[in-house]
Amino acid sequence: MESIASELEPFGVKTMLVEPGFFRTELLSPDSTEWAELSIDDYAATTRATIAAWSGMNGKQGGDPAKLAAALVMLAGFDAPPARFVAGADAVAAAEAKANTLLRQANAYRELSSSLDH
Repeated sequence: MESIASELEPFGVKTMLVEPGFFRTELLSPDSTEWAELSIDDYAATTRATIAAWSGMNGKQGGDPAKLAAALVMLAGFDAPPARFVAGADAVAAAEAKANTLLRQANAYRELSSSLDH
């Protein structure tokens, strides 16, 4: 989305990347979610743990989908909507953790990285 935004802007098309956390929808309900068969033994334990965690969240997700919808309508009406909207407190925490990890990685070899110019 970030790369196409500059291509679409001259045509008056606005874009916004939405990174939602977990919202209390039917997504995690047994009627809505079908889990793939565990076919790779090396990933089975991790996959089982993910399925259990996500299934246990059903009906307990922190995000309110009506509030998300209202926020998206509001943001879409802006002359300059944000390039990226991180939606939900859990998503904000995850984005901050990722940003901090990237910053630590960039700083870990800053001197070496910065020495590579002509």
